[in-house]
Amino acid sequence: MSEIFGNHRLALPFQSVADLFSGYRARDPDKLAIVDLDQDSAINFGDLDRIVTDIAADLKKRGVAKGDRVVLLADEVLEKLLIWFGVWRIGAVVCPLNVELNAEHVSSLSQMIAPKLILMHKDLDAATFTLGTTVPVCRFGRWSKDGANPGDEFFSVLERGIDPATLPERNAAADLSCMFCTSGTTSKPKIVVYDHAAYWLSGLSTLDMLGLTENDKTLEYRSFGWNSAQVLSLMPFLETGCTMHIAKRFSHSRFFEWIRDYAITFSAGVPTVVNMLLNKPLGYTAKDLPSLRLMTCSTAPLSPEQWERFENTYGLTLLQLYGMSEAGWICGNRHDRRRMGTVGPPAVHQEFVIVDSDGNPCPRGVEGEVTVGGPQTAIGYLLPDGSIEPFRGKRNKTGDLAVMDEDGFVRVTGRTKDVIIRGGMNISPIEVDEVLLAHADIAEAAAVGVPDPIYGEEVVAFAVPKPGVNLTERTILAYCETKLPPAKCPKKLFFVDQLPKNDRGKILRDKLREEWLQREKTSV
Repeated sequence: MSEIFGNHRLALPFQSVADLFSGYRARDPDKLAIVDLDQDSAINFGDLDRIVTDIAADLKKRGVAKGDRVVLLADEVLEKLLIWFGVWRIGAVVCPLNVELNAEHVSSLSQMIAPKLILMHKDLDAATFTLGTTVPVCRFGRWSKDGANPGDEFFSVLERGIDPATLPERNAAADLSCMFCTSGTTSKPKIVVYDHAAYWLSGLSTLDMLGLTENDKTLEYRSFGWNSAQVLSLMPFLETGCTMHIAKRFSHSRFFEWIRDYAITFSAGVPTVVNMLLNKPLGYTAKDLPSLRLMTCSTAPLSPEQWERFENTYGLTLLQLYGMSEAGWICGNRHDRRRMGTVGPPAVHQEFVIVDSDGNPCPRGVEGEVTVGGPQTAIGYLLPDGSIEPFRGKRNKTGDLAVMDEDGFVRVTGRTKDVIIRGGMNISPIEVDEVLLAHADIAEAAAVGVPDPIYGEEVVAFAVPKPGVNLTERTILAYCETKLPPAKCPKKLFFVDQLPKNDRGKILRDKLREEWLQREKTSV
């Protein structure tokens, strides 16, 4: 066992991309590897091994060597992943900046990364995303076995049939693997740096949670620029050789059709998707989707009421997971062991500890702050001067409050910065959220603390009513009074069309506080 994994016992030993793909090609060359649902295209494992070798050889000809950085700009398409694997095949570092970010951020982050090459999808505006760069930029289009579409500068000139023996490079566990962005909101996002060891461990944590095997057919519709899609979908694909289906984004109208038509066995999920499917049911149930074993929900908290309503509505099994950009998976319910209202036990390769304000481990049943550590976490943050600010090698606070029960299941109770302190009492906004979400006529809700001259802070809430219902503030506040003690009840409730969220579906409570302040100013 490599020392890079510390004391972690591996269910699967680490393998390079070259060895994985050659093994899958030998095992089942005609089996579908990746299916692009939007482009109606696919590639099998035989062709995947060949094209990744060809791409790696081409990158090498362009001067990309082991350890060099390659910025990859594209929506979620098959070709993005083919290039991604080609970068890893020669031990280079892939930098998949999310094109949904502010274009100026993408441009400045690209310069900070100092890549050897920028590969960009031909449909993107090169002038906007590469402003000021002197790095070579290559535009790519669609891949096919017979050629490429107009506008492509990459696949159309690719030399085919490269002998793998002429390309001895491999990605090792200790090599840098990826630089990607945290989910920034109004400020410039950070660049997180990972090695292959951490990715491999996060992938194994996913397999432990979901029980995925080579026979699964998975569905991912989120950006691979985010860590969640990388460790939930990309790494299990690499580690098992299952079939992965991708889409540029979630489609409410096509989601269940994808599952039915492609016999999907597992699908990614986020609270926003769960809420959309609950608020606008499409008439499908588990009987219509016999292949689907599991869905997950991560990136933001899911209330027990939402979880139970979803399973009762669709008859499908849903698992709540919990992770962060800098640490991979932190906790997760298991395919064979789960508990509603929790994020499950700690991930098998996460060094997880809940601590008190003095940094001491909390006993079971006592709330504290979640800390993480170990080889599954990121190496650190890339700084403007090119150095790396370390993250690994110490206990890192997540900012999340949680409590572990006697059976080892963890319940996230809030964020340290979001805790409402009213007259000396600590109030978790999630507790208030869950009460509001349990109301049959409320689609989404969020509570925040706002300044109060007497108590220091007071609780107010924002809610999105379900379509076609007629609610009043007094009705909902009276409902809260039957579910919460007086100190925790919202003193005001504001109905809104939508809640402010970041790209990953997390509610931006700071934005809600700003909206409250604006409402206060206009009411004076």
